[in-house]
Amino acid sequence: MTDTKATKRTGKPARPDPPAGRPTTGRIARIVRGHGHGFIRAADGREVFFHRADVQGAKFNDLAVGAVVAFEVIEDQFSGPRAAHVHLKISRR
Repeated sequence: MTDTKATKRTGKPARPDPPAGRPTTGRIARIVRGHGHGFIRAADGREVFFHRADVQGAKFNDLAVGAVVAFEVIEDQFSGPRAAHVHLKISRR
């Protein structure tokens, strides 16, 4: 006889929780449209990778080099820092 305990998980148990990191801002440094990714120069000076799927509130093809964005930095031990939840910031002058 085995003692099994069922754990209740809400949502979709087969999917991990969406990544969350520390919020920061930066400017888009490079965009590689053919591969669907780019790099953001963060406020601390380092470049952070982002994928087209991480862009929210705008279309990937509407992004331009130099645009100011807000995002969350996810520290991945294997591939390095990655930007998640990338949003264009509208600068008012």
